[in-house]
Amino acid sequence: MLKKLLLASTALVFGAALAFPAFAQAVPIRIVSKDLLTTNPDDVAHVERIEAALRAKGTDLDIQIVDLPSSGYADALGVMLLSGDIPDLIYFQGGDQKMAEQGILEDLNPWIEKSPNLKAALWPHNVERLAHYPYLLYVYPPRAPQAVIRTDWLEKTGLAAPTTVDEYVKLFEAIRDMDLDGNGHADTLGVTGYLNTNELDSIFNQAFGVTGSWMKNEAGEWVSARTTPQEKAKLEFYAKLGAEGLFDKEFVTNTFDVKEDKFYSGRAGVIFASSPEVIDIYGGKMRQAHPGEELSLTLLPIPSGPGGQGLAAVDVSKESRGYAMASTSEHKDEVMKLLDFMASPEGQELDRLGFADREYTKSGDTYTFTDAISTWYARFFAAANWTAPAGLRSAAADESLANVSKWFKPDNAFVWPADYAADLDATENVYRSWVARFISGEATIDQFDQYVAEWNAAGGQRLTDYARTVLQ
Repeated sequence: MLKKLLLASTALVFGAALAFPAFAQAVPIRIVSKDLLTTNPDDVAHVERIEAALRAKGTDLDIQIVDLPSSGYADALGVMLLSGDIPDLIYFQGGDQKMAEQGILEDLNPWIEKSPNLKAALWPHNVERLAHYPYLLYVYPPRAPQAVIRTDWLEKTGLAAPTTVDEYVKLFEAIRDMDLDGNGHADTLGVTGYLNTNELDSIFNQAFGVTGSWMKNEAGEWVSARTTPQEKAKLEFYAKLGAEGLFDKEFVTNTFDVKEDKFYSGRAGVIFASSPEVIDIYGGKMRQAHPGEELSLTLLPIPSGPGGQGLAAVDVSKESRGYAMASTSEHKDEVMKLLDFMASPEGQELDRLGFADREYTKSGDTYTFTDAISTWYARFFAAANWTAPAGLRSAAADESLANVSKWFKPDNAFVWPADYAADLDATENVYRSWVARFISGEATIDQFDQYVAEWNAAGGQRLTDYARTVLQ
């Protein structure tokens, strides 16, 4: 009798297990990202609702955030990975190539091919970069810094939005001379920046004829654009801006938050934003800095110049940042389900719009966005095929996105073999050092040939010799 009871009990338990599989544990996915922290309540709440949405679709994940400091993130990430602590999903902001060479990163192309939402979400430059370097994914429009100004300040100058290099100079001069911030002094910089001149280059490279990373000289040979007469003319222009108090000479020591503060506080009139979302973040922070004022930002046009017009050529050799999947992950299918969901319309709505009743309210199919939307940012993707609701972005942000498509030009840069890393670092340091000296006035543009000789000696000639074997 006891044996029959045990058998019956076993049958009941087995049947219950089949009928109620919910006792299975969620699959743990460890993710490390500069923009995800357990100390940020928004990040935690965002992850929890992503888990809930996936669970409703039959994928039960336990998304575990791995904390790393935002300051020095790339170095801290490298130390963690080299110690053997390798999360399933890793956001890189540099240092990824060394990990790829060690076999730590997974080839994403076969996985993307099987992920319908993610495949459809890619921008054209994403496809090209994945073809060259299949380990890193950053589903966003190309980073193309563009210039914005407070709309009321532009109106106070009495000038139209500048469309040429010369007109940009006139605008910068008006900002410097007109005491637009009302502090009683003509001490506002025309434009500010941080660390390097990449932001200026974004709109002035093509204007001065710097068309790509590599250009042909008069003999028809490939040379670095940074050694060309066109580069010299551009740097002479930057040096003039610095000398006349139009460009921030402290750019080298500025951090991004110092740069922003100079804009919000009125110490600089023009600032560059790297994406449409950043434009609206700047607009939101500007309004927070000046409560009670109805402030908006105006996007300044891409200037034409002696060499042409357009945004700087986009490097399609590889992503410089983005998500990678660890080749050591035991849950690759689940990682890709997460990424595919984030690229889906439902995932994009969560990632791009923030939280209902805080960033927006919804009535039927109509969204009404609050001021809080200006400081919300996507943690994962900005899919190319997702249609944003009306009112999500400001007019300036929409214009900047249109410019990215209108002026897109692929660069002729390529991925370098690892044994050229030291040459790349050395020549970059030489270039940045000389640019800072030209703008500060420590060096004059007449010393450009001296800079080129130093660049070549630091490894530039070796880089040029190799580039000529790659470029056709």
